[in-house]
Amino acid sequence: MTLILGIDPGSRVCGYGLINVVGNKLEYISSGCIKVADLAFTDRLQVIFSSMSEIIEKYQPDEVAIEEIFVGKSGVSALKLGHARGAVIVACTNLKLPVHEYPPNQIKKALVGRGRADKSQMQHMVSAILKLPSAPQSDAADALCVAVCHVHTQLSLNRISGVQGSRRRRLQEEIKR
Repeated sequence: MTLILGIDPGSRVCGYGLINVVGNKLEYISSGCIKVADLAFTDRLQVIFSSMSEIIEKYQPDEVAIEEIFVGKSGVSALKLGHARGAVIVACTNLKLPVHEYPPNQIKKALVGRGRADKSQMQHMVSAILKLPSAPQSDAADALCVAVCHVHTQLSLNRISGVQGSRRRRLQEEIKR
């Protein structure tokens, strides 16, 4: 079994989702959102860091996958998002977890087959893949999508490269079972 923590970072809402790779199946474990919009910005970063540290300590994931920054119209928003990502990444690396980063279009392509899918398509696909009774909250669904993208990407890289690192080997062996 390999437990993957997917993260959709945000400076107002930070989504997280945990999936377990068991044999050739993906199992939903947990998901949720760290909501910090009402706090001062520096307090938001502290809460994101401490909450993410608690989630990691509680679930003990093997790997972390996080969405890269999407630069939209506002440079200030991108900077704040970068700070939030930094808080999350430090929480992960403090606990010695490998962190893998994926751009939004790669995540969308891995789940829907095209890089410009909308949020409702992503929620639908992650619900179907993980056999969820209903669509999770938007940011939590995005985080689950990041985790699923990570599993698919790592399997594809293993097949293409033939490289068998210890984590890759374990992941690949578990998916074959």
